[in-house]
Amino acid sequence: MSDTQALELPAGDFRAYLFDLDGTVADSMPAHFIAWTNAVKAHGGTFPEALFYALGGVPPLRVVELLNEKFGYTLDPVSVVAGKEAEYVAGIANIQPIESVLAHVLAKHGQIPLAIVSGSPRDSVERTLDALQLRDRFEVIVAAEDYAKGKPDPEPFLKAATLLGVSPESCLVFEDADAGIESAKAAGMKWVRVPQALPDATSVAV
Repeated sequence: MSDTQALELPAGDFRAYLFDLDGTVADSMPAHFIAWTNAVKAHGGTFPEALFYALGGVPPLRVVELLNEKFGYTLDPVSVVAGKEAEYVAGIANIQPIESVLAHVLAKHGQIPLAIVSGSPRDSVERTLDALQLRDRFEVIVAAEDYAKGKPDPEPFLKAATLLGVSPESCLVFEDADAGIESAKAAGMKWVRVPQALPDATSVAV
């Protein structure tokens, strides 16, 4: 397990917890980076590590579009994402939970409704939760296929709140990425940042 430091939660009477998955519930960002690097390289491009972390929470197809825009690539988003997901899934059994977040999942399961709100495809989300043996802890999963505008737009978190039947102001969001934090803010939700070990140069123009 990873990250044993306790998280400091904001004050509030929260009726639901909404969790990002990768880098929040699952210590999966390094595995995603390797999969992305290999998939993009196979199509003739590169994906700098600092840029990868700067794009945390952005839906995969949009990530490829941003790489094309930034570097002048002509990568096919569908093909690159398919290759990336296949490689990630191949190593998914090695993914571990982030302990400080897991503690809140286990403590609140059965007391208030919990949701996963992810920029990853549903298949990847469900496989990751299965590997962590946590799939039955979440009443709702909102994945990349479930909304038109991804993080930092508020739509993903607002959809989760609607599906849970909880008002946005009564939801607490757990997130590791800037895009996710901005999404939670735009949705009118309080949030807690899950600290991650990032590369030194994370200040990248996207």
